[in-house]
Amino acid sequence: MESKKCVVLQMQIVYLLSLLFMSSLSLAADEEQNGMQTYIVWVEKPVAQGSSAQSHEDLESWYQTFLPESTIATSNQLSKPRIVHAYHNVATGFAAKLTPEEVKAMEKKPGFVSAHPEAILPLHTTHSPNFLGLNQGLGFWKGSNYGKGVIIGVLDTGVSPDHPSFSDAGVPPPPAKWKGKCEFNGRVCNNKLIGARNFNGISTGQPAGDPPFDQEGHGTHTSSTAAGNFVKGAAVFGMVKGTAVGMAPYAHLAIYRVCSVAGCAEGDILAAMDAAVDDGVDVLSLSLGGFSRPFYSDGVAVGAFGAIQKGIFVSCSAGNSGPSYSTSSNEAPWILTVGASTIDRNIRATARLGNKKEYNGESLFQPNNFNSKIMLPLVDAGSLGNQTSAFCDPGTLKNVKGKIVLCERGGAGGRIDKGAEVKRAGGAAMILMNQRIDGFSTLADPHVLPTAHVSYDAGLKIKSYLKSTTKPTATILFKGTVIGDKHAPSVASFSSRGPSTASPGILKPDITGPGVSILATWPVSVDNATKSKATFNIISGTSMACPHLSGIAALLKGSHPDWSPAAIKSAIMTTADVHNLGGKSIVDQALKAADLFAIGAGHVNPSKANDPGLVYDTQPNNYIQYLCGLNYTDKQIQIITQQTVDCSKIGAIPEAQLNYPSFSIIIGSNKKTRSQLYTRTVKNVGEANSTYKLDILAPHKVDVNVSPEVLKFTKVKQTITYRVKFVAQEGAGKDGVLFGKGYLRWVSDNHNVASPIVVIFGS
Repeated sequence: MESKKCVVLQMQIVYLLSLLFMSSLSLAADEEQNGMQTYIVWVEKPVAQGSSAQSHEDLESWYQTFLPESTIATSNQLSKPRIVHAYHNVATGFAAKLTPEEVKAMEKKPGFVSAHPEAILPLHTTHSPNFLGLNQGLGFWKGSNYGKGVIIGVLDTGVSPDHPSFSDAGVPPPPAKWKGKCEFNGRVCNNKLIGARNFNGISTGQPAGDPPFDQEGHGTHTSSTAAGNFVKGAAVFGMVKGTAVGMAPYAHLAIYRVCSVAGCAEGDILAAMDAAVDDGVDVLSLSLGGFSRPFYSDGVAVGAFGAIQKGIFVSCSAGNSGPSYSTSSNEAPWILTVGASTIDRNIRATARLGNKKEYNGESLFQPNNFNSKIMLPLVDAGSLGNQTSAFCDPGTLKNVKGKIVLCERGGAGGRIDKGAEVKRAGGAAMILMNQRIDGFSTLADPHVLPTAHVSYDAGLKIKSYLKSTTKPTATILFKGTVIGDKHAPSVASFSSRGPSTASPGILKPDITGPGVSILATWPVSVDNATKSKATFNIISGTSMACPHLSGIAALLKGSHPDWSPAAIKSAIMTTADVHNLGGKSIVDQALKAADLFAIGAGHVNPSKANDPGLVYDTQPNNYIQYLCGLNYTDKQIQIITQQTVDCSKIGAIPEAQLNYPSFSIIIGSNKKTRSQLYTRTVKNVGEANSTYKLDILAPHKVDVNVSPEVLKFTKVKQTITYRVKFVAQEGAGKDGVLFGKGYLRWVSDNHNVASPIVVIFGS
């Protein structure tokens, strides 16, 4: 009898859920039919009555005045509020369902600034602590208390809360300032996972209130990378066995679900950033972003500025559109923009050919039942038909049963999809070769059959072998985890590059961090090898690099609670490594010295960042003259700063005059750009009595003159301003060289404070 009641109850629940789902679909269809979509609307702050501060209710009442006064609406429209998000902290404005005609009418209302359709942004998809010099019980990790008391807010796809990485063992209660909430049912949140909220889909018409469970895995991975607790015995497919741990293992995590597999709505992102400020976070981590836009029309840039005004550090991924130039996301100078690089660990899979030549590659899937001693027939997929078969696109392969198939990257399918096509067609294994643009940058993926992902150079040699014999053969040797790659760190081919489109006078990305084949927490087992909740996965992207830097920023915040977001960024940038483990310059995917548009200031060195000696500090108001220098209108700057601005009174500065820890200089043919003078101000955060001497590596055909050449400090927090003049030599920019690279360093007995210099030669 009880079981029958349960069945009936379950059927009723399913029926009610289906009604809710169909209702949401109906509402979305009505909105689309009526030409409605979500707009981000920026407005001026309302005039305060008797007080300079407005309550949330005052702001929301003000926002309501911008909506259509009389609308012929269906009952469905009336039942659904037009405003889907009202912003109170990081921006002045709201997200609302509107038609283009309604937006046009809104432009005539006093206090309106601008509006645009919201953008849908994509995601930028254990050994790394040791690789970065973080060791349990020693040095910076121990000195920073592993991030205790610092709150990291992660905006992503949610979290799998019951994973051991989110245990609160050793983690103290959150600080008294914490005001956030947990939308999971029961006692899921704890001292580690102190908050979890769901904003995803609200601006696109989905119901609010669902718990922020991670259905994709991306958010669980990034959260644990930033601040996962110690979990022993971590492994994937039996590889990379060890203890998994995030950068700040005793920091607190606040999760804001803003993304799904469909992407991340700009309105939801802003709402989550707004809530995070109210909740009391110290660091915001966003592994997402879109194409370059002016900062006033970029929701992430606007929200990030509002966050730094409250002293919150913001770290964002640079994007996965490299290695082409000017592909970076999140370019605002108040954001730490993070590119991706390798660590010194490979999960090696080697392709051995019938001529005894071997070519090292990678693969996470390394089956024990594959007999590497047996040489199998080798076939080039490109010889089986047209170009799509070369890419092993779905449905293109035939006559490959029992063979090892050489597939090329590119085409319609992803790396793992290509192996699935080989397997579908009966192939025994796959050798996956890079395209030219990806060079030597390979990845360890959870392939569906025995695979070796090799470089473009190795692929060409394998193709040459195939042409040299009538009976080509090969096998794959699985060598497991190999530590000690002297080329590490190297820049990943996919990592987006500068120069910045929105502001070429600011060098982006700022920094690189581990983002290739990173092991971290995953909601489910990818190898079906365990029933334990301690499940992990290895994935790659600037999405993985960003939370490394977010966690490191949390450690620095814990170690130096009085440092501003700009000071933390400066410490990270001026202490970065520019050499690999082999002592040579960091290289890119072509094994050539990486330029500054790939590495920014270099590769993060957490321990050095904790003691930088000097910092280039910048307060939020210092950015206003910089924004005037970008030729933004007063109204456009007001969107970003939430304050009235008059550029004609406060003046403008060139981009390169911003007190930034790097230099990006644009030299053209006219005389004005051939000689440029700037100043920088440094603050002493090292020894009280210290002397720094100048060390210059000048860029190609550019003279760099600095005054003074010696900085003498007598107390902590003392500031000194220096002047730097860049003068183009005769013939600069006329010899075919597009970019110049150099460094300005201040060197003391205990510190080396380095600022990269990039010169862009224009016409």
